[in-house]
Amino acid sequence: MKLTAKHFKIIIALLLVGFGVGIYLQDLQHQKSTDHAWKANRYNLARFNKITEYNKKMNAANWKMMRDSINNQLDTLMILRFRKEMDSMN
Repeated sequence: MKLTAKHFKIIIALLLVGFGVGIYLQDLQHQKSTDHAWKANRYNLARFNKITEYNKKMNAANWKMMRDSINNQLDTLMILRFRKEMDSMN
């Protein structure tokens, strides 16, 4: 088969269209993952702010009880984060 200028232009056009479609589909997936990440971050940030407020109320009288509660909440956040990451891998 002889490669003429017409064949060469068709091949180049197909390559460009293929790359364009690939980039477009990759951008769609990136937008989806970014939206999910923002939702998760907003949720985690709200919980972190609650923990911070709780921490500000801490004094010498209630320090041990509040410290244990904060540790439990942070453990819960880490477990939830791990579960989300494992679910996203599946």
